[in-house]
Amino acid sequence: MVVAEPKSDVALRHILLATDFSTCSERALQYAVSVARHYDATLYLAHVLSGETPTSGQSTNRTALRRAEQEMANLLTSGVLRGVPHQVLLRTGDLWDCLQKMIAENNVDLVVVGTHGRTGVRKLMLGSVAEEIFRKAPCPVLTVGPQVRAEAPHQIRFQQILYACDLTPAAERATAYALSLAREFNARLAILHAISDTETTRSGRRETMRRSALARLQAVLPAEAQAWCQPLLLAAFGPAPAAILERAHAMGADLIVMGVRRTASFPGHLPPATTYQVVCEAPCPVFTVRAEETAA
Repeated sequence: MVVAEPKSDVALRHILLATDFSTCSERALQYAVSVARHYDATLYLAHVLSGETPTSGQSTNRTALRRAEQEMANLLTSGVLRGVPHQVLLRTGDLWDCLQKMIAENNVDLVVVGTHGRTGVRKLMLGSVAEEIFRKAPCPVLTVGPQVRAEAPHQIRFQQILYACDLTPAAERATAYALSLAREFNARLAILHAISDTETTRSGRRETMRRSALARLQAVLPAEAQAWCQPLLLAAFGPAPAAILERAHAMGADLIVMGVRRTASFPGHLPPATTYQVVCEAPCPVFTVRAEETAA
C-alpha cells in the first residue's frame, strides 16, 4: 500500500530566543538550543533593553548595556551553544517593537521564551511578556513555563504531543504544525477538544455532543494526512484549561500545541485566558500558533 505523505513539513531554520537572563530564560535557552540542534537551525539570542526614561539617564543605560553584554558573553563561553550556529542581538527600545523587527529581519520561524507565570493582580499590573509575544508574533512561539518538569535533553525528543484544538476556522494553521511536529519526531499525537457543557448534564445529550466533537476532530485532519497519522481523538467536558492540563499529565506530554488569537490589549487581564493559564501550569513546553489575521 502506498502511504500518502503530507504536502509539506514545517521547517524551523531560524530560531530566536527572547531572554532576560533570568532562571526561567535559562530553561528556555536549553529548549531553544536543543530544538535548533535538531533542525540544524541558526539560533538568535535576543535581549531588549528598555529605552531611556527621564529618570534613568545615560549613565544608567550604559551600565545596563554593559551588564547585558556581560550576560551574553557568559552564555557564549558557557559551552551550552556548542555546535549550534548563533548570533547575538541586543537592542534598546520597546520590547515588542524591537522583537518584531528582529523576527522580520532574520526570517525567524520560531520564537522561544521563558515565563515566570505571573497571575492575578501581578499580571494585571505588569502584564505577561510571554503572552504578549505569543499573541503578537507572526511565527509560532515555544513557551517554557514555571512548571516544566525537566530540563531539555541534548537531543530533543517530543514523543508525546497533545494538540488542544478549539475546532474553529482559526485552528487550521495550528493543526498543520501539530501534524508536522508529530511526524518529525515520530510522536504519539493526541488531539483534544474541551466541551463547555453548561446547558445540560443529561447523559444522552452529553454523548451526542461528544460524538459530534470527535467527528469534527476527525474532519480536521487533511485527507493526505489520514493515511499516515492515526492520532488519539479525545473530547472532554469542563473548563478547557483543566481538561488540557489533566490530559497532558495523564499522557506524560512532552509538548502541548495550541492555536491562539491576537489580542490588542496589554497588560494582562483577569481571569487569565486559556492559553496563558495552560502555559503557567503545564508540565511541558507549550507550542502556540497564532491564527492568520483574516481568521483572528
